[in-house]
Amino acid sequence: MALTVAIVGRPNVGKSTLFNRLAGRKIAIVDDQPGVTRDRKETPGRLGDLELHLVDTAGFEDVTDMSLEARMRRQTEIAINEADVCIFLFDAREGVTPTDERFGQLLRKSGKPVVLCANKCEGRQGDVGLAEAWRLGLGEAVPLSAEHGEGMSDLYERLMAYESGADIAARLKTDEDDSAEPFDPDAEAPPEPGRPVRLAFVGRPNAGKSTLINGLLEDDRFITGPEAGITRDSVTVAWRWKDREIRLIDTAGLRKRAKVQEKLERMSTMETTHSIRFADVVVLVMDPNEAFEKQDLQIAQLVLREGRGLVFCVTKWDTVENPSDFRRELDRMVDENVPQARGAPLINVSGVTRKNLDRLMDACLKVHKDWSARVKTRDLNDWLQYVTQKHPPPAPEGKRIKPRYMAQMKTRPPTFVLMASRANDMPETYKRYLVNELREAFDLPGVPIRLVLRQGKNPFADKD
Repeated sequence: MALTVAIVGRPNVGKSTLFNRLAGRKIAIVDDQPGVTRDRKETPGRLGDLELHLVDTAGFEDVTDMSLEARMRRQTEIAINEADVCIFLFDAREGVTPTDERFGQLLRKSGKPVVLCANKCEGRQGDVGLAEAWRLGLGEAVPLSAEHGEGMSDLYERLMAYESGADIAARLKTDEDDSAEPFDPDAEAPPEPGRPVRLAFVGRPNAGKSTLINGLLEDDRFITGPEAGITRDSVTVAWRWKDREIRLIDTAGLRKRAKVQEKLERMSTMETTHSIRFADVVVLVMDPNEAFEKQDLQIAQLVLREGRGLVFCVTKWDTVENPSDFRRELDRMVDENVPQARGAPLINVSGVTRKNLDRLMDACLKVHKDWSARVKTRDLNDWLQYVTQKHPPPAPEGKRIKPRYMAQMKTRPPTFVLMASRANDMPETYKRYLVNELREAFDLPGVPIRLVLRQGKNPFADKD
């Protein structure tokens, strides 16, 4: 079992940099500006042969009011309570500060094992701060450089002391089993476990994404509040719903590109776009007072271009007056503004009261099933014959386009290839007709469908 390690410390000491180093890839956003990390972020990691469950936390602020910094502090305290061991990181170049000393007192009172690490110890620049570490009363500090990977062997030795005996025995047993049983290339591969469904929640700032995910989890997992733009990083949380493995992805709000000026917001936007690209189903979260405005429509188009399943979600439904009339207006806006997502589910929910959250998850899993659907070739060609007889293809320059054969190339999203004579001359209007008929005939609402046209080589093209 992996060792749960919480990386803690005051702002801008390099916690996210160390988190990325141990994770083996850049997951958390890193910037010179203090306070970039707000929600705690978790990922598997490894240091040598030591398996880790890493938790990146917000910088410690010595406040206990209802401010954003106080909410960030509570998230850090939760991470400390759930960790097996804490890595307390401080900046060796700046030395031990009063905030470090107060945080050290909090860690001692928690009773959790602590590994004290002095970051930014490249060369001899951190020698003075390293000597000051004894003031914290947490033992000898490990000198390291998270940016350059120095001191990782010393950190490994300190973390090994907190690995349980059962974990060590299990790892040794695994090594013995691996050496006793050589690899057999002809042996049948073990069954692959079901792939978790990746649900990304996207939308404009302050639309209620984090509150909605907290409602699903029934826990204050993410920081919420009236301030817009609290979430800066994409955070993935493992969850189980009706015996199905789910990965919930909370993302930063997407504003109009012209309004994104700061470097940090640009990085948050890139991270959100990356989350959309690698999600299975995207839930477009909208505020009821601003639903289906231009920015929401652009986000929906981005989701469909990337080939992801789409679910529309209007939050804060408990604040809506005349809900039945407003729902009819929303349905009308979907049909008029997003025709390419015809049939995509539209769910009205409330993250605070948890209204309709089961309906939202049912819709997401239905879209995921359609997104992974495979249609038999025979059914496709029977359908092709029917729709071309009902509405024959056009005849540009007096020569009729003749569809001959159709098959599904792949799923996720459903992609079909149509062999036809003069396929390059088929107009976009007829392609849209085929896609719409395909969506209706095989019940694929809310799923982008890709249609690839190909034409065979003319055997008489090179002859006189």
